[in-house]
Amino acid sequence: MRKITLADGQTVEVECLSCALTSRMIDPVGGVILETDHFHAHQDVAYPIKGLVILASKRHIKCLDELTKEERYEYIDIMTRIREAQRSVLRIEHVYYFYNEDTTHHFHIWMVPRYDWMGDFGRSVESVRPVLLHARNHMNTVENQKVVIEAIEALRKELNS
Repeated sequence: MRKITLADGQTVEVECLSCALTSRMIDPVGGVILETDHFHAHQDVAYPIKGLVILASKRHIKCLDELTKEERYEYIDIMTRIREAQRSVLRIEHVYYFYNEDTTHHFHIWMVPRYDWMGDFGRSVESVRPVLLHARNHMNTVENQKVVIEAIEALRKELNS
């Protein structure tokens, strides 16, 4: 079992966070953005950044090459639709995509928006971790949670229309 601190400060103990999220044992902050037979899109539960989306496989796999042909097509389609919604609804101009295979969770990709305030941390992949920690430690306010939830609702509405 692993202890994980969510964006709202709540700590949960789970074997696999992705299993808990995709099976709805744990509700992600603001709810599910989009769900299909194979994938689950939600706001990252640990980092309150407006428009930060995790697209996770429902199957407990770790690597891109473990996706079936059907899953690969659906994955790129969903990722593209989410990105279009981030741009059109939330006005997010740039996104960092982050994917690693040595994760303790399911296969997933982080779609991390780039905002002006993030420039203080750099403009490379090395800046992502400090940005996330800053968000967790300094943006975990009632006001920011409201902004994040409004963004989730806007993305959900756009993607499910």
